[in-house]
Amino acid sequence: MVEESEIMQSLGDVEDPEMKMSVTELGLIYAIRIEDGEEGAHAEIDMTLTSPGCPVAPEIMSAVHRSALATEGVDSVHVNLTFSPPWDPRVHASEDARFELGVF
Repeated sequence: MVEESEIMQSLGDVEDPEMKMSVTELGLIYAIRIEDGEEGAHAEIDMTLTSPGCPVAPEIMSAVHRSALATEGVDSVHVNLTFSPPWDPRVHASEDARFELGVF
């Protein structure tokens, strides 16, 4: 059985190219659901972007998909983009990321 923490660890390598920080540190990954089926483990990932008009959205989503799929035991991945709730670094970003962003 694949654990959410294993997928989050894989996603730690995915960087938002504009912010120069990982999507996990920025808090862009809202939820990960893992379903075990006959075909293997399937991961549903809910994520957001730092802004709805993010020009690199397709690149980030593809990188999240590839990284999650590279997690041992994961056979399929679907990435859902959501803007609810809107991303707020004061709420979603890690303490280190908030410091880097100058948000206190």
